[in-house]
Amino acid sequence: MTVWFISRHQGAIDWIKQQEIHIDRFEQHLDTNQIQAGDTVIGTLPIHLAAEVCSKGAMFYFLSLNVHFEQRGTELSAEQLTAQGCQLQPYAIQKL
Repeated sequence: MTVWFISRHQGAIDWIKQQEIHIDRFEQHLDTNQIQAGDTVIGTLPIHLAAEVCSKGAMFYFLSLNVHFEQRGTELSAEQLTAQGCQLQPYAIQKL
């Protein structure tokens, strides 16, 4: 059972390292062919990839953050993520 963290944003990587969560693999891009039942995937995936993760019997945790309009397209630090209430939320997603 592998715990994956998927992000290309340094602030998100720094933030997750401050949490009490063991991460086995840090990746900028997820190849869903590598995901196995029992794995945990953490990040902000497109909905179709999150559904594929869940269909394989893996857990998906969404890195949830409300971003202010003026922050869109900018890199946020771990401190900014914490200040804005960044959290992990589990989702079970399926394609209908």
